[in-house]
Amino acid sequence: MVPKIRRGSRTHGLLVYLYGPGKRDEHTDAHLVGSWDGFAPDPGRDTSPDPDPKVTLARLAAALDLRVKQVGTKAPAQHVWHCSVRTDPGDRNLTDAEWNTVARRLVHAVNLAPEGDPDGCRWVAVRHADDHIHILATMVRGDLRRPRMNYDFKMAQAECRRLEKEMGLRQLRPGDGTGAKSPTSAERFKAERTGRPEAPRETLREAVRQAVAGAATEEEFFTRLREAGLRVKIRNAPSGDALGYNVALPGDRNRHGEPVWYPGSKLAPDLSLPKISLRLADGTAEQAAPPAADGRADWSSPARERRSATGIAERAADLLDDGADNTAAQLVGVGELLDAVAQTSPAVTRAELAAAARAFERATRSHVRAERADTRALRSAARGIVQAGGALGRGEDGGTTAMLLSTLVLVTLAAAHWHSARGHAQQAHASRQAAAHLRTAYHQAAATPMRVLHDQGRALPEAQRRTHEATLRAVLPKRDARADGTPTRTDALVATLAQVEQKGHDSEVLLRQAIDMRELDTAEDATDVLVWRLRRLAQLPAHPGEAPGRPQVGTHPARTLASRTSERNAPAAAPRPAVPDPHSRAPRR
Repeated sequence: MVPKIRRGSRTHGLLVYLYGPGKRDEHTDAHLVGSWDGFAPDPGRDTSPDPDPKVTLARLAAALDLRVKQVGTKAPAQHVWHCSVRTDPGDRNLTDAEWNTVARRLVHAVNLAPEGDPDGCRWVAVRHADDHIHILATMVRGDLRRPRMNYDFKMAQAECRRLEKEMGLRQLRPGDGTGAKSPTSAERFKAERTGRPEAPRETLREAVRQAVAGAATEEEFFTRLREAGLRVKIRNAPSGDALGYNVALPGDRNRHGEPVWYPGSKLAPDLSLPKISLRLADGTAEQAAPPAADGRADWSSPARERRSATGIAERAADLLDDGADNTAAQLVGVGELLDAVAQTSPAVTRAELAAAARAFERATRSHVRAERADTRALRSAARGIVQAGGALGRGEDGGTTAMLLSTLVLVTLAAAHWHSARGHAQQAHASRQAAAHLRTAYHQAAATPMRVLHDQGRALPEAQRRTHEATLRAVLPKRDARADGTPTRTDALVATLAQVEQKGHDSEVLLRQAIDMRELDTAEDATDVLVWRLRRLAQLPAHPGEAPGRPQVGTHPARTLASRTSERNAPAAAPRPAVPDPHSRAPRR
């Protein structure tokens, strides 16, 4: 049950709309389901002889405005309180009597007409559809005083949560007032008329989020907005410093032919220029330095940046697991990282990653604030991904995308736990939604490399395979099935352990280090997570068919021209890293 509150100054005009046909003839059988005294005239069902709806409507408007007229110039300029209340599409249709109860409970909750108060404000509830009502009240009491209505939206929301439970309706998650503003009905109807898939407000919000992801300066942020094709208008102080900005979609104009501008603060609370400037000051994104040659394949820049971002994302998950309030800024950094990955993702995963970034946007905002939190690592990772450009979605690019997405699933689940511990129901739900989209994108990105790894594992000599399976039984907690109940397949993990040893590491020691990095209970498939952790720790190619120097275990000797060229261009091998000390526990990463 969703209440939406507005204020206005035209009682008669609003009644004309409520009892009229609607903007698209969507109003049917308009009638009262409740009023301040139960005897208000009803223009929709006037039973008097020879009724004239216009006359009845004028009588109703006059009755509602009686106290407003009596108080004269002391009446508030916007004396009309208008609240629409809508049930969920899956809910049953409420009866008129039940809607009357809803209206009376709401005007009592917001202190317009407290139950038993003879001087309460005058109000009516009009129903012109099965799933919602409109409550109209005039904000002058019978004693000619104004009602005390602080936090009316919050009070209405809380009462709706109680009504949902009592009436057996879908129970929505309580909000905290930090959500982005939803498109208005007029914006949605306009989008439908003009053939847009969504309202301009939503398109602009996503474009601004992506522009700020990893940006180092305000100038770079504004440049990205223009490069995204948006119209940008900057408001400057006399000193020349930017005070604010407005954005508009090309071709989106009002009835006068002028661009429809949206201030950043009206797109989302954290997209105002002061909030963006504070974010830039708290964690200035820096370009990551290129990695030193270490004998691995000459991976592309998108693949290198995604591999680097994986370790940074794991660190963010650890910080969220610690549960401190000052890790709230990590959520903003994770949101930027998701925006960066979404806008540079290959076509096969683009839709799911865009949906994940859009869902997680809600999880980045709450009333918890971290003072001067350091988000440079996450913002640098986002910046590196954006500057590296789009990944191809195959080869090493595709493998490192799967590696990163596997970690981001766990990060968003850690965010869900962090929010749940603080009672942030909407943010926790948004985090779980993002995790679901990321899982789907992961399966899309990981399909090819994991299939190759499974084939490599099955192709290992029997004795070598049994050795690595024994290592798994000794080290890995018993996991016979994935989260969805399907049997766990260990072929890819066995193949990775073989490649780890081929690289000069102790496979058991490195496996224990991968397990100790952080918990695996929230993973859909722990073996997949361990595959990617091991490949990153051992500096193995994320795509198993692109091993430097010599064929991977179980691969066919024939190679493509691209792979042979990659091998010829690979840097000279550096000394192999030392085998980790088996008696030391690796620090959490």
